[in-house]
Formats: sequence, structure tokens, C-alpha cells
Amino acid sequence: MQHSPRSLTEGSISHRLLIFAVPILVGNVLQSINATINSIWIGHYLGEAALTASANANAVLFGLLSTLFGLSMASTILIGQYLGARRLHDAKRVVGTSISFSLVVSIAMAFIGWVLCEPLLRLMHTAPQALPLAVAYMRVIFLALLPMVLYIFATSVLRGAGDSKTPMYFLLLSAALDIGLNPVFIFGLGPAPRLGIAGSAFATLLAQAISLVTLLVYLYRKKNPLCLHGAELKLLKVDWSIVRTLVVKGVPMALQMIVVSISLILMYALVNRFGIDTAAAFSAGLQVWSYVQMPSFAIGMAVSSMAAQNIGAQKWDRVASTARVGVVYQLVLTGSLVLLIQLLSTHALGVFLPPNSAALAIAAHLNVIVSWSFVFFGITLVLFGVVRANGAVMVPLAILTITLLGIRFPLAYALLDRLQADSIWWSFPVSSAVAVVLAVLYYKSHGWREARMISPGATAAAGAHAAPATHGKAGAASTETSLGAG
Repeated sequence: MQHSPRSLTEGSISHRLLIFAVPILVGNVLQSINATINSIWIGHYLGEAALTASANANAVLFGLLSTLFGLSMASTILIGQYLGARRLHDAKRVVGTSISFSLVVSIAMAFIGWVLCEPLLRLMHTAPQALPLAVAYMRVIFLALLPMVLYIFATSVLRGAGDSKTPMYFLLLSAALDIGLNPVFIFGLGPAPRLGIAGSAFATLLAQAISLVTLLVYLYRKKNPLCLHGAELKLLKVDWSIVRTLVVKGVPMALQMIVVSISLILMYALVNRFGIDTAAAFSAGLQVWSYVQMPSFAIGMAVSSMAAQNIGAQKWDRVASTARVGVVYQLVLTGSLVLLIQLLSTHALGVFLPPNSAALAIAAHLNVIVSWSFVFFGITLVLFGVVRANGAVMVPLAILTITLLGIRFPLAYALLDRLQADSIWWSFPVSSAVAVVLAVLYYKSHGWREARMISPGATAAAGAHAAPATHGKAGAASTETSLGAG
């Protein structure tokens, strides 16, 4: 039996956006809890050097994963627009090509990451005592790149087709496995080998692989409409017209994430100059801020999926309402979290650092300055989520490049001698405030509405492109069955 339809083109926008965003938020919370507990194991039991090593390594890994994230986001938007335009067969074409293309790219990225991880860590001025730990961690985590990428792609497809609940369930499974397996392989419990920091990466590898396999089995047993069956497997052959769209639209989205990653790497290069305590304080701050940013990321993903379906259905009034509601939700949720961590700063940061650590006072100080910047940046993320749903990706890339690489890092570096580490912390709110102003101006200009992911005549062409579903009703009615509600 198939999932019931889940259209994002009808009904109350505020209600549907909230219902769609909450599972994404919960999934983000699960992922961050997973990362937090892993950091607690590493920081408390392996020390500040190991915590700094994992943070530096993850910054590099994020940069390498960004290209694949961009491709998956482009696939999500294409699928959302095709389903909004009632073109199920075209959505399946995107699924098939994206799987094959992402497999090749992920293998190449794994090889590149394995070879270049140590030189990159050295360029970041990673502390000598942390460098061998970071290399050991990264070389294991790169083995997990293939299942990780396919897992990211699968959950992105589900969200693009209107299902945010199923990804949440399997993120829960992945997080539970990762959390449970971390101490097993870090400390060598039972028959497992003692791998130290590499054990944390190995636990992630197993968790991702198991979750991916169980997710695929679940989707096929539920006869999900976007699963490929029988003759549809030929859709796994790369369609270069789709690849062109994924690259043209996905690469700029990937570059947005790479810009964020490069900015983080550059900031780490500055932070690491002030020693292991400041680096550990910054790492602890990043862990706390990951929770602060969760509503922004969840709402940004939700508005992108909802806007994509409504753009496919040519319901522009709902697209505008989605943007307004998304910004209001983001301000309320992110602002509340920032206020909370300001009040509980020492307790929150102390979770990631050893008791009486000199890094704790540094972390509390930098948190006061940096945390409010995520309220500004959250608005930027929500507006970018709307405009990219129509394929407008170049201006958001330019805005991020200007603010993160043209303002944040140069400002921090220029004031380094005068303000010391404070120059780094103050560069965050300044650059984020500029980013939100530019994002609002671009959204208000309406120039992004001229962008295209699929042809404007999608709805009219639906009948010509719709193919009978392998399971369920055929013809145009089958296109109503998106991935469903989970």
C-alpha cells in the first residue's frame, strides 16, 4: 500500500509549514544530540586535543560534502516542482540520474578527502598535538562518505516530495546507533577493538550504513511512488540534461556551503593562533550554536520544499506567504534559543569542556558576542530557501561570499592585533547583519522570480509526461501520490 498524498500546495500555510518543519527540526536535534554526545565522549575522556581534532576534521569534511549537498538540494527542488506540476515520471527521472551521478561524485570526493586531509589540516594551523588525532578521525570518516551521501540524498528526496516524517524516523535510528556504538569502539568494549578517536568515526560509518539499508528496504516495502521498479531501473542511466540542471543549479548551492566551510576554516586558522584553550572554547561554542541554528535550517528546508511545490503549481501568492510565515517562525524560535543560552551560557558550554577548564571562561565570553548573529543569519537562510526553490542561486552565493569571505574574515584579521581574539568574535554579528540586509533587498526586488528550474508550461505538459505508476493508480492521478506523509 502506498503512502497517502501529502501536497504542500493547499491548506493553511502556517499550519502546513509548522507541521512540515517540526519533523525536520526534530531530525536536526537528533543529529546534533548525536554530535554532542560524541563530542562529550571525545572531549571529556580523550581531552581538549581530541575535541579540537574532531572539530577541525569536521570543518574539512563539511567542505567536501558540500558539493553533494548542493546536488541533493537541486534534486529536491526539481522533484518538488515536478510533483507540484503533476509530473511524476519526470520526478522519477531526476531520482534515477541523481543516484548514479552522486555515486560517482561521492567516490571521487572520498578519494580526494583521503589524500588531502592532512595537508588541509596543516593549512588550518591545527595544533601539533591535535593533528595526528584529526588525521586518524578523518581517514575513517571518509570511508563513511558513500553511505552518508546516499542517505542524505534519500532523505532530501523524501522532503522534496512532501514527506518530512520518514527522514525523522530514520535519523532517530542513525543517531541511536551512532550514540550506542561510540563508546564501544572508542574504548574497545567487548570484542570490539579499542580505536580511540577513530572509533567515533567508525561508529558513524556503521550507523550510516545500517540506516541507509533499512530506509531503502522500508521504502520499497511501502511501495513508495518514487521508488524505481522493473523497466524503470533504466532511469538509473544518466540523463545529461538533468545532470546539467543539477550542476548549473546545484553547484552554486554547493558553493554557498563551501563558502561557509571556507569561512569556518579561515576562522579556525585565526582561532588556533591563540592556543588550545581558545580553540577548544570555539569548538564548544560551535556545538552550542548548532542547536541555536536548528530552527533556521529546519524552516529554511521547509520553506524551500513548500515553495518548490507551489512554484510548480504556479501559486505565487502561497510562495510569498510561505516566506513571511517562515521569517516570523524563525525570529521567534531562534530568538528564544539565543536568549536561553545567554542565560545558561556557562552550564551549556560546560557540557563540552572538562570541569575547571580555562577554556570555559573564554567560551562564555565569546558566546555573549557571537550568539545573536544567528538571529540575523537565520532570516537570510529562510529567504534563501524561498528564492532557491525557483532556481535563483547565484545572488545568494554572491551575498554569502561578500559577507563571509569579503567582510567576516578580513575584518577579524584586520583587527586581530588591536582586539586579539575579540576581533574574531565581533566579525560574526557584523557580517551577519550585512547578509540579512542584502538578502531582504534581493527578495524584495522580485528578480529571483525570473529564474527557472523547469519549464513554465509544466502543468499543461503533465499529461504528456506522466507515466503509469508501477504500483497504484495510473495516469495523471498517479502524480498526485507524492512520497506522502510517512
